[in-house]
Amino acid sequence: MGVLLQVNKWTTRGLIFSALFAGVMIALSFIKIYLPFSAVPITLQTLAVMLAGAVLGARYGTLAVLIVIGLAAAGFPVMGGSGGIAVLVGPTAGYIFSWPVAAFLIGLCSQRMQQNKYTFPKLLIANTLFGALLVYPGGVWWLAHSTGMDSLSKALTAGMWPFIPGDLVKAVLCAGVVTAVRQVYPVERILNSDSGAWAESDHPPVSR
Repeated sequence: MGVLLQVNKWTTRGLIFSALFAGVMIALSFIKIYLPFSAVPITLQTLAVMLAGAVLGARYGTLAVLIVIGLAAAGFPVMGGSGGIAVLVGPTAGYIFSWPVAAFLIGLCSQRMQQNKYTFPKLLIANTLFGALLVYPGGVWWLAHSTGMDSLSKALTAGMWPFIPGDLVKAVLCAGVVTAVRQVYPVERILNSDSGAWAESDHPPVSR
């Protein structure tokens, strides 16, 4: 059974990592492919959301995403070169505001996992459920609403079906990277905790 990570305060290390992952998310937003039939481009931002939650945990992973959204709201061009309120009420707003929830839930699952042979499939499931499938309902609904689409099939074609293969690849990539990273840099080091995710047993190690 996984171990619940107890965190009582914010840490400087965690805040620094949140800022770093916000930077990663901004950088990956510039890698995008436009689709002729959709207002939603294919980007690597969802990969950054998955990585933030899985590596940093619920608290700091969510913070990393909120930093990016806050900077966009303030007018900084952090969404693939765009920023401002227009981005946050545009066709992709439903996806954007689903990201903090996705990062939080992925982080929550990640914090409760122990490092073992099932780590990769468990992370893959969490990434797929929360990093991809959870984002679609709000994203597709707002896309249809904001662009005046008159049918669900059009909205799904423009906002979900073309993105599923890529999101599955991102989920696999994130699970593989995080499984490897956590073996040398577990989440409790970020959260400054003595016990928690990826512990070898249910007993915390002796403090040093």
